[in-house]
Amino acid sequence: MYLADAIKLKQLLLKQIDKLLEEVERVAFIELEKDEPLPTIQSRSLEDIEVELESIRCDMRRLDRLVCEANLRTVVETNDGPLPLVEAMEFAIQLRAQARMYQDLAERPKREFRTGYGEGTSIIKHALYDPELYRLKARDVEKRANRIASAIETANHRTEIDFDASRYM
Repeated sequence: MYLADAIKLKQLLLKQIDKLLEEVERVAFIELEKDEPLPTIQSRSLEDIEVELESIRCDMRRLDRLVCEANLRTVVETNDGPLPLVEAMEFAIQLRAQARMYQDLAERPKREFRTGYGEGTSIIKHALYDPELYRLKARDVEKRANRIASAIETANHRTEIDFDASRYM
């Protein structure tokens, strides 16, 4: 199975766990009138659901471990040098945050006029940087983040992990 599929499978397993927990609530309790006897047959027992839950949770833990190992083992090439997948993911997040900061600075005016306090004075707030330069920096940093994200996506579709998902997919 490819790493990209493992990420999708993890979401699927979380949904199955949620459904089983809802089923626990339906199976664990029954409402009856005062003298009505308990039914002797249920479609599934609480124990059956617990066994299935434990099996899925075990697979989830194994899948998490395999994904983490693959994220450490797989290396992507970037303009900043080779990076393990886990580091490249964090680097892309950091670059996007830096690009947002640069873009925020780029959108600020070079000079901002404000009314002062008392006696009608005017105050001018001056940017101590060139907003246009920060617009260009934002664009360049966003491009770097996009290149890394593309390398990560490619790696996710070529990196294989040893997990049999036939039970779920």
